Amino acid sequence: MTTEKTENSVSEVICTVDVVLLTLDETGLKVALLQRDKPPFQDSATLPGGYIHAEEDADTHAAAFRVLKQKTGIDAPYLEQLATFSGPKRDPRGWSVSIAYYALVPFDVIEPACSSGLNLVSVDATMSLPFDHDTILAAAVARLRSKSQYSSLPCYLLGQSFTLPQLQRVYEALLGEAINKVSFRRKMTEMDMLEAIDGQFTASGAHRPAQLYRLKSSYLQALQMLKRGL
Repeated sequence: MTTEKTENSVSEVICTVDVVLLTLDETGLKVALLQRDKPPFQDSATLPGGYIHAEEDADTHAAAFRVLKQKTGIDAPYLEQLATFSGPKRDPRGWSVSIAYYALVPFDVIEPACSSGLNLVSVDATMSLPFDHDTILAAAVARLRSKSQYSSLPCYLLGQSFTLPQLQRVYEALLGEAINKVSFRRKMTEMDMLEAIDGQFTASGAHRPAQLYRLKSSYLQALQMLKRGL
């Protein structure tokens, strides 16, 4: 005789958000990891993550933004939903689902947080992260590198203003190849996402001051809607 499980006997699903926090320094693309202070996997390095608070979070985007702020002290200028990861084996506490996001932050923003427990590790380093964070990290890096071929995402690793040579170096670092200067500038013109900041140049030195640029406000507004799925 077979006994079926009733609805009340089914274990509660664990529902969390995890954030792949990415930055770029002079050595390449880095991911921010935190040391867990409780079981399971206590003392292991993991992605910043936490439970969704149904009474507090308007949606999973708000939950991811809150968790990232609480765990790292960082307000991410760019936060985009990546994918959903779920199943009975990803968390030893039970059947779980994680809505994963990835965030892009300039290095000078993330660097101060490193003194309070945040650890930056190359995304190309050999790692064995608990839960399924290896899989989540790989998916985020693949998404960023793929979208860097046609989008403005690399701009968020530089801050609010930047020169075209600085931006080109970021694209080259993410794509892993040199880009012809003329071709790069033609591509930026075609994408029509940048505007020169009137009267603002880099400090003069051995070279002629370079014009500073930023993302157009109209482009930012459209991007905000896209990344939240509106």
